[in-house]
Amino acid sequence: MRILTRLAFVAALLPASALAEEPAAAPSPSPAPAAAAPLPGDHAGRLDALFARLKKEADPALALVIANQIQAEWLQSGSATTDLLMQRAAQAVANKNTAAALDLLDQAVVLQPDFPEAWNRRATVHYAEDRYGLAIADVEETLRREPRQFASLMGLAAMQEEFGRDRQALATYLRVLAIYPALKDAQDAVLKLSDALAGDPA
Repeated sequence: MRILTRLAFVAALLPASALAEEPAAAPSPSPAPAAAAPLPGDHAGRLDALFARLKKEADPALALVIANQIQAEWLQSGSATTDLLMQRAAQAVANKNTAAALDLLDQAVVLQPDFPEAWNRRATVHYAEDRYGLAIADVEETLRREPRQFASLMGLAAMQEEFGRDRQALATYLRVLAIYPALKDAQDAVLKLSDALAGDPA
């Protein structure tokens, strides 16, 4: 059974734009569907509309466009101070200075505890430092604030696989597909885990 590597886990939780010097929308590999209605003006409304589109989109390439838009929305903290802490933490991660990254992310979590991405980023750093319990705790905090955080769910499922908790991992991957049906990594994981568990006792 394929288990996601540490690099894949970190990539799942940490969008590529997290390593940029300043937050920016992720690139769109193809144009959004022409028939898509304009997004609402407020952050929560935009997320709800994007998730509704993501759930209906069967084409992986178009779904990725929507997922990138969602991740760009997730990067918006609404606080210039938090944004600066997150930017510096991303730079510290890029420079492999995990102690500095953790310190900055700790500050972001204290300053803005309801900002899911701060918990999400800190989870990746804890995981990179083999602090699995802390990584899972931060993933859970992320999901408490944003239950649709499919990247965090993918990371949680990967850790569950590493711990041999295949039934839990399968359930978590199914949660991902309920949010992001076109995500091939989750589709593949569900197929492999389902096959592997088919003959096992419950």
